[in-house]
Amino acid sequence: MEWENQTFNPDFILMGIFNYTPTHIFLFSLVLGIFTMALLANTLMVLVIYLDTRLHTPMYFLLSQLSLMDLMVICTTVPKMAHSYLSGRKSISVAGCEAQIFLYVSLFGAECFLLAVMAYDRYVAICYPLQYHSLMNWKLCGLLAASSWFLGAFDGIVELAATLSFSYCGSREIAQFFCDVPALLHLSCTDTSTFETLIFICCVVMLLLPLSLIIISYTRVIITVIRMSSGEGRHKAFTTCTSHLIVVGMYYGAAMFIYMRPNSNRSPTQDKMVSTFYTILTPMLNPLIYSLRNKDVAKTFSKILGKRKFREQIG
Repeated sequence: MEWENQTFNPDFILMGIFNYTPTHIFLFSLVLGIFTMALLANTLMVLVIYLDTRLHTPMYFLLSQLSLMDLMVICTTVPKMAHSYLSGRKSISVAGCEAQIFLYVSLFGAECFLLAVMAYDRYVAICYPLQYHSLMNWKLCGLLAASSWFLGAFDGIVELAATLSFSYCGSREIAQFFCDVPALLHLSCTDTSTFETLIFICCVVMLLLPLSLIIISYTRVIITVIRMSSGEGRHKAFTTCTSHLIVVGMYYGAAMFIYMRPNSNRSPTQDKMVSTFYTILTPMLNPLIYSLRNKDVAKTFSKILGKRKFREQIG
């Protein structure tokens, strides 16, 4: 482990994305609002799906896993960013940086695979509705979800181990609001070309492979939907597919922009903006697009809320 032969200050400095002008104070408040909404929405989704036995199906189980991943992603980056901004202390320890890299990369990879699993689930449900319970049984669903977590963690370990092998002998100012691997590459005084090739290979596996499966699944789904005789069924299927594709487009598009560009073409400002989009905004949008617009979830939420109001009235 070569985090540099340091005797003065081994910590890194997170430069962040906000200063203390009125405009940036407003934007920081907006980010805190988005964080709060994402925290509440994803926590609510996990609880609703867990509490209502009618939602104990593979589709909703996968949705709960997505919400759990989004909840962990946004808690990995935003609290530290907010603490640094409010306290004025922008330093992060080596251990803290290691933890952020591992958690962020692991969750990012796990969500990539999980979105592909969710696309396969919708493909089976729409194209083979009569065989759905045999083709997407609980054993297979659990195995696919666990595989998503495992593959994400494996990617996190690989990238963390490679990052820890670098020497950092110059500036320790990270041009990001969290410890991101591409931002750390700029600080290394060792040759990172081999690691950049490794990142590209990981991106092919973690991004392009799942994305290919998603495109194939939804192509088959769209063909099946077009052939449907029921207008109501066609509308419902198109609505579901459109919602899922919006999430996929936002998530994969931003991720490929960050991780699949050559290091020479990077702009810290662009990286900060895009990272903000898919580490903060997407976790808030996912439960709104995927779940809270779902009638079954909305009914369950209304039922739970109604019971609470009733108890308050009689209590």
